[in-house]
Amino acid sequence: MLDIGYFHPLVIHFAIGLSLMGILFRGISLTGRFPSTGPAAATLILLGAVAVIVAAWSGEDAHVAVEATPGIAAAVHAHQTWGERTRNIVLLLASAEILALVLARRGRARPALLASGILGLASALCIMQTGKLGGELVYAHAGGVGIRSGEPEDVKRLLLAGLYHQAQLDEQTGRSADAAALIELAAQRFPTEAAVQILAAESLLLDRRDPRAALAVLGNVEVPETERRLRFRHGWLMADALETLGQTDAVRFTLQKLQTEFPDSERVRRRLAQSSKNVQTQSPVRHNAS
Repeated sequence: MLDIGYFHPLVIHFAIGLSLMGILFRGISLTGRFPSTGPAAATLILLGAVAVIVAAWSGEDAHVAVEATPGIAAAVHAHQTWGERTRNIVLLLASAEILALVLARRGRARPALLASGILGLASALCIMQTGKLGGELVYAHAGGVGIRSGEPEDVKRLLLAGLYHQAQLDEQTGRSADAAALIELAAQRFPTEAAVQILAAESLLLDRRDPRAALAVLGNVEVPETERRLRFRHGWLMADALETLGQTDAVRFTLQKLQTEFPDSERVRRRLAQSSKNVQTQSPVRHNAS
């Protein structure tokens, strides 16, 4: 059968939007104050039901790749269970709307519309619970992130994000060696990524206390001229490493180059002035990745 799991994130937003708007309009129509919301509610709910069916189908297809990830099966099953519940109750809601349309010809649509209102409230609760579990699946368990398309580049970005954020957590909890090991792995896997290599040089300087190795890495990094923030970080980190080695003249030379490229930078101006007076007291500071 056709696999439509790739389209699940797109379809599910239509299902949620159409259904909730239809439920809202139906609630307004039951007050009797805005008669025009009745036909709009029926249309939106029926369209929402179709979207929910497609969303449930695409969700089942999408779960195949996601569920293969270790430790994620329980979250997948919970989301899938609530997705099926939502589909079923929205179909009941749509059935009540169809029944109301049929009974409207006889002037007896009110009971069906009241049933639609009650089912609409239950549907809204199910939709919110399903959405909550879906959000947790994606953002707390990385379900689908980087693997939905199956493209190698997407998986690589997922790996890089995981390595970086885990390294940040290790650093915050005092496990500098673990953080350095993860950054080194990232540098090995992404040798052409300037941002990753600069991050690796920073780790060598701050975590490994190896300024010479940091300078060696920085010397091999080519940062595009368009990446101005990254170029600043590269030059500043090089000055940090040279300062750690006590190479005052080299520090001033590096800062002068940085000032030429960033003439409006007050940070560079202050540090260059301090370096020229040989009273530089600033120690290397870890920066966030670009």
